[in-house]
Amino acid sequence: MLTPDDKTDSAFWQCPIPVLLEQLAASPQGLTSTEAASRLPQFGPNLIHGERKKALVLQFITKFKNPLVIILLTASALSAFTGDTTSFFIIGTIVLISVTLDFVQEYQAGQAAERLRQSVAVRGQVLRDGKFLEIPLAEMVPGDVALLAAGDLVPCDGRVLEAKDFFVNQALLTGEAFPVEKSPAELPEETQVLAAGNTVLLGTSVVSGTAQVLVCRTGQRTELGEIADTLLAKAPPTAFEEGTHRFGLLIMRMTVLLVLFVLLVNAFFHRPWLESFLFAVALAVGLTPELLPMVVSVTLSRGALRMATKKVIVKRLASIHNLGSMDVFCTDKTGTLTEARIHLERHLNPLGQDSLRVLELAYYNSYYETGLKSTLDDAILEHTEIDASGWKKIDEVPFDFERRRISVLLDNGTERLLVVKGAPEDILRLSVSFAADGEAQAQPLGEAARLAINGQFEALSREGFRVLGIASRKVGKDHPHAVVGDESELVFAGFAAFLDPPKASAKLALAGLAADRVEVKIITGDNELVTQHIFEELGLPVTGVLTGADIQQLDDPALAARAEQVNLFCRVAPAQKNRVILALKRRGHVVGYLGDGINDAPSLHSADVGISVDSAVDVAKAAADMILLEQDLGVLHAGVLEGRRTFGNIMKYIMMGTSSNFGNMFSMAGASLVLPFLPMLPVQILLNNLLYDVSELPIPLDRVDDDYLSHPRHWDMNFIRNFMLVIGPVSSVFDFLTFYVMLTFFHAGEALFHTGWFIESMATQVLVIFIIRTRQSPFKSRPNPWLIACSLTVVAGAALLPFAPIGRHLGFVAPPAFFFLMLTALLLAYLVAVEGMKRWFFRRFAAE
Repeated sequence: MLTPDDKTDSAFWQCPIPVLLEQLAASPQGLTSTEAASRLPQFGPNLIHGERKKALVLQFITKFKNPLVIILLTASALSAFTGDTTSFFIIGTIVLISVTLDFVQEYQAGQAAERLRQSVAVRGQVLRDGKFLEIPLAEMVPGDVALLAAGDLVPCDGRVLEAKDFFVNQALLTGEAFPVEKSPAELPEETQVLAAGNTVLLGTSVVSGTAQVLVCRTGQRTELGEIADTLLAKAPPTAFEEGTHRFGLLIMRMTVLLVLFVLLVNAFFHRPWLESFLFAVALAVGLTPELLPMVVSVTLSRGALRMATKKVIVKRLASIHNLGSMDVFCTDKTGTLTEARIHLERHLNPLGQDSLRVLELAYYNSYYETGLKSTLDDAILEHTEIDASGWKKIDEVPFDFERRRISVLLDNGTERLLVVKGAPEDILRLSVSFAADGEAQAQPLGEAARLAINGQFEALSREGFRVLGIASRKVGKDHPHAVVGDESELVFAGFAAFLDPPKASAKLALAGLAADRVEVKIITGDNELVTQHIFEELGLPVTGVLTGADIQQLDDPALAARAEQVNLFCRVAPAQKNRVILALKRRGHVVGYLGDGINDAPSLHSADVGISVDSAVDVAKAAADMILLEQDLGVLHAGVLEGRRTFGNIMKYIMMGTSSNFGNMFSMAGASLVLPFLPMLPVQILLNNLLYDVSELPIPLDRVDDDYLSHPRHWDMNFIRNFMLVIGPVSSVFDFLTFYVMLTFFHAGEALFHTGWFIESMATQVLVIFIIRTRQSPFKSRPNPWLIACSLTVVAGAALLPFAPIGRHLGFVAPPAFFFLMLTALLLAYLVAVEGMKRWFFRRFAAE
């Protein structure tokens, strides 16, 4: 039985294939499903370090690492040692309930999000039970035989068993800029696996061709797994994560100041040190929005679930905020603005006449191409009336995005022919002659002929056709290989013209994005005439055009200035796409990018939110933050609105935590100066905080006003701080008014004072959500029914608590009936005051 400790994979690239197969207990026909299933527990999932999750128990224990939780548990233990067992049990119970609530909600949200991610997880083909099956990459094991093709991520370290024009990009591991050809050849003299030409490695990607690979190493035992900590450094924080961090620092500073103030005041008045310490800690807990991570996680996960119903699968939850903040969206036009149902409409010779010869040459090229076939190839191959069986392929120069063409070398027994297909301007540049149908002799491609042919190309482009140039060249029988240098002195055959009509839904979606202040920019390899035609069909204004040649002449600052002004980037190389996105980000824009090809991976990484489609190549799907199940801008528009809705609900919790919550804690700190006793017992503060948190649990389900969704939203710490400083004191004013009423009208002792303020504090703190949750009148914006039910239940529970048997253990007494009349009046006055201050605040501070 093969085990992970076997030395089967030491210098596996130097072993003869038969020896390697024996060591791996495998065969070229792959494993059986039973054998593969038995190996998976032995070798573990095919995942590298950092992707494995903690055990559930450890995840739960981690929740107790919060410094405030540790302080509370220490304080409860001190209470037990001093004989106050009631406080020990109550504080311990409250902490346990709070931590468990946080853990359960976050775990359930995480599970839901993980199920969505798994639905679009990258999969690969392996040979099992004599046939190819598609399985998640994590389930591949040593001994499997994997099938790789252009666009695939290499799922393992393995040996090439069979290959056909197989080129791999190894830049992640070696830094090589250009693809490397891999073949089954045995190279025993190679001592470094990175240099072995018979080996593929995890973390690389297939650029062209196909291969069958014997899986030798998986997961942590791969080259990438061993150096994962250095190569796979943690990604820089997203805008959302930075915002959350800045908010945490703001709250921490406020908390430290108030807690130190309370400790000093209590020390000055010589109050019991344990009680003062517990009060200060409870105050810190009350100030700290300790449920913020859970609220963020649950809200983002709920948002991801809602986006899934709109056919947008979220892989990275934080990207939901970035999608809602996006103000520039960059995309190719094919399949996004157009139907992606491309048809070969015309095949014309250099004289502009329909030509069967052009169709034949285009068909031969696409038929024998082994790389990643494009939609243009598919459209050509639909012409099944062409018979390519008389030709045999000798070699191929694969397509790449710099050359923008592909060549195949063919032989039919009497002649050997190089057939080239690619960007018309490049094919024309490489041609020295042209031949019309029926002409035995090619004619020189003079200046006049070039101008006429180029005019034909431009005319087709203006009509909205995507155009390929077709050319050929006869070579000698002794020409065994095709190389890039052979793509010269070509005979120009003509054009293949394709039509891809605009999508009916695109016009409406673009209008919606524009109305919601998201600017759409097209970055395409197509020429500007075709792209402008599509824009005209969709009724979009063209604000400017930059071509790849123009971009090449601009330095980064100049490109950043120009990129803001134009919305069409045409004939753009992959590296230039990335430059455009980085230039827009430097100008302060939140940039989204939609891509589905091998060449889109760098741009997907660079964008604030990378978006791909379910039909994309593995490399693009792995790089993306989100996957669209339908390649439609309408789906994306729905996702943008959901991103804003999710961020809006998170901000509701934050506004609560920085207004009424802050006001209540500030009131406690102020009251401790003048009262002969603590304004509220530590246990009561903790209970207040727990009940308040429970009331906020339905916030992720709440509705968000349409006007909030009308433009991109960003973290604004000045806005949050100002809101806290304006609304917080309103809460404090009514708290101090409550203190006055309790002491003057009710002549309250310590227990009644604690009871009265606890109930008033809970009512104002919880019910103010209905004011804060909307910029409109609270009567015009309908909250979620669960939020209404939960909030009212918590307030009712707080009001009834002093009458329950447990109330006595918590230090409460039953208040007189008149108290509730006074409470109702104070509560109504408070809500009206907050509504008035809210409206003034948004008129004064809100930008929009």
